[in-house]
Parts: sequence; structure tokens; C-alpha cells
Amino acid sequence: MKRTQPLPELPNGATWIDDPSDERVRDYFNLTDVALRRVIEPERGLYLAESEKVIRRALGAGHQLRSLLMGQRWLEDLEDVVGEAIHGGAPVYVAAADVIESMTGFHLHRGALASMQRPVLPDPTELIKDAKRVVVLEDIVDHTNIGAVFRSAAALGMDAVLITPRCADPLYRRAVRVSMGTVFQVPWTRIDDWPAGINTLIDLGFHVSACALSEDAISLDELAAAQHDKIAVVLGSEGEGLTERTIDSADSVVMIPMAGGVDSLNVAAASAVVFYTLK
Repeated sequence: MKRTQPLPELPNGATWIDDPSDERVRDYFNLTDVALRRVIEPERGLYLAESEKVIRRALGAGHQLRSLLMGQRWLEDLEDVVGEAIHGGAPVYVAAADVIESMTGFHLHRGALASMQRPVLPDPTELIKDAKRVVVLEDIVDHTNIGAVFRSAAALGMDAVLITPRCADPLYRRAVRVSMGTVFQVPWTRIDDWPAGINTLIDLGFHVSACALSEDAISLDELAAAQHDKIAVVLGSEGEGLTERTIDSADSVVMIPMAGGVDSLNVAAASAVVFYTLK
């Protein structure tokens, strides 16, 4: 891409990018291609944080910055972050809006992206050893729902989130954005041995309650009234809900009482109701 205007004035250490295929910004290529992201992320160990608030929360959680990419006007709003990045040796790239859009495949509404090193996920048992309220997400595949559930978990005092193997990635860009960065705030990890992992939760003293429509389900109010010291609540996928094996293995099945002929809520909305009731 040929430039006809002089280069803008940038802080020492920042780099202007004219070419959306510049190898220096390869972390930001083709972000809308989910299949490509699934290949790249485990190999490189990266995720992307979008917007000033999310970037600050990622850094506040102690995650390692790989690089920054932003429009020129955001240099002032993120002046301290830019300064710390340059001081720490992380590249800071600046580009025009059309170049960023060509590079990433989307319009960057919030002005800035950060490529972050993925943290090593903790062992599930270690993560929840002191927890009282745990959420298990079984096979939820929509990144928007994942982000919304994390935001509710953070706001309503859940101690930890466990993700089953087929769940969507909480560190995918859309999930991070919808969560407003709370995926960095709520402790979480993957629980690979599922649903056999229910036995681990029970052994750790958790009352495991599966959220499902079932004839023997108790109401959410009844579960709260039982005053279990430790509760692990399991939420299922958008289409099929929880598997029969999970429901059969749980200590109880719970449902939210409904009116108006409605039998269920979207998993993100249901999570907020459940978390508020059990907090």
C-alpha cells in the first residue's frame, strides 16, 4: 500500500504500519476466520484483547503483552500502556483505520487491540479448593454466551468457572469483548475429564446441581433454601442442554420457575438468575 502523506509523529519506539500483510503484525491477521484461530492459538499461545478497558483488565490480571495495534488517536488515551509496552520491549504498532480493517477483517470500533500471551491454565482441583460457588459450562459453543456468563459470574460473586472440553474458548476475541474483560477477573480453567469430573466435585464437598428441565427437578428457590455450603451449578449447551449422563450424575436437578408459557431462558440470561439466587 503506497503512502502519499508524510508519516505521522509517533512516540519513540512505536512503529507505523502501512502494509496490512506486514509480517510484524501477523498476530492480527484474519481474525474473523474461526478455523484459523483455532489452529494458531494453541501453537502460538496467544489471544487478543480489544478496547482500552479490556486491555487494561488483561494487563491488570498479570497477563503478558506481546504487542499493541491501534489507531493514532488512541496513543493519547493509552499513553501509559504504550509507555510501559515500549519500556518492556513489546512492539507498539500504529496504523490507519482502513489498514487495520484490511488486516483484521473487521472495523475496529474501540480503537486498540493487544496481542497477549495465553496464561497456563491451573489444575481444576487446585482452582476450586477454597471456592464456595462454582459454575460448570458444558459444551456451550457461542462465544457471546460465554462472555455474558463470565460477566454475570463476576458481577454476582461466583468464585470460579470450569469449562468442559467442547466449550467455546473464553479467550476468543468476541467472548473477551462481551465479558468486558471479566474473563480475566473470574478464576477459570478447563476440566478435561467430564462428566466423570462430577465425582471430583462431589469428593471436594460440592453439591452438584444440573440446570435442566426434568420431572424431578427442584425449583431454584428450593436449592437456595437448602443452604448448601458449597454448590457447583452446571449449565448446558444452547441447543441440547445438558447431557443425560450429566443430569444422572448430579446430586440434584434444578429449574427456574417460569410464567407466560415460557419453558426456558437463554443460557446467558438463566446464568444471571441462578447466580443472583445462589450468591
